[in-house]
Amino acid sequence: MSSSVIRLWIMASITVVMLTIVTLPSASAEVRTETVEYSDGNVVLQGFFAWDPDRVSGDVPGILVVHQWMGLTEYEQSRCKQLAELGYVAFALDIYGKGVRPSSQQQAAETAGIYKKDRQLYRRRLNLGLQQLRSRKGVADNKIAAIGYCFGGTGTLELSRSGADISGVVSFHGGLDSPTPDDGKKIKARILVCHGADDPFVPAKDIDAFKSELTAAKVDWQMIYYSNAVHSFTQPMAGNDNSRGAAYNEKADRRSWEAMQQFFDELFGVTNATP
Repeated sequence: MSSSVIRLWIMASITVVMLTIVTLPSASAEVRTETVEYSDGNVVLQGFFAWDPDRVSGDVPGILVVHQWMGLTEYEQSRCKQLAELGYVAFALDIYGKGVRPSSQQQAAETAGIYKKDRQLYRRRLNLGLQQLRSRKGVADNKIAAIGYCFGGTGTLELSRSGADISGVVSFHGGLDSPTPDDGKKIKARILVCHGADDPFVPAKDIDAFKSELTAAKVDWQMIYYSNAVHSFTQPMAGNDNSRGAAYNEKADRRSWEAMQQFFDELFGVTNATP
């Protein structure tokens, strides 16, 4: 083979390689996160955003995440990232305030109790978080939902009882007490409750009152029970001992997350949130 032919062959090979590199699709961007501060009067609150730039094109649905009684932790942040991977813009709000993170269950009960006793304060903090999500660039104003865990599950219901103009809420093993049943008339959102069938912390009278409130108000609601599941069934940090009343249940966790996605599909229609 002559030297000129070899040179032509090498040049052609280099060209093919360069064209291949140019036409290869770019690697998928990772989920991006941002910590933001906002306030309730003099109280500084610190929330957490997550979104995937490759999945967000135009205005997409936004999902508000309400934390459990330990405050905004890595758990809520991980849920925000999961939602971002589905194509949503997710925001974990802060009810307690920047730096207020209980270090024990006793402290958590005391801190959560402040808001359970003062539902107006609770609702104000919930709506302030909603404002942060709603004002975020790229979030469709008419496509917003909220999810919450335990204390946060109660929070999603309180948000809807405040009359918040959102599409739907999902409560995972949340409290279901109904202290002001007439507030059910303010609810505009559709409601999905994912509940452990063996949850000892939610008495039957609360469930009955909850159902009565929503039925009387003609709210579009549904409730799913998961067998062999107790409180905190979506949270691995709860351990696996059902006898304690709070424990992780992988099957109930997976099924409830799938139920949430189906619920969102119904709320928002076919969107880029479908993998």
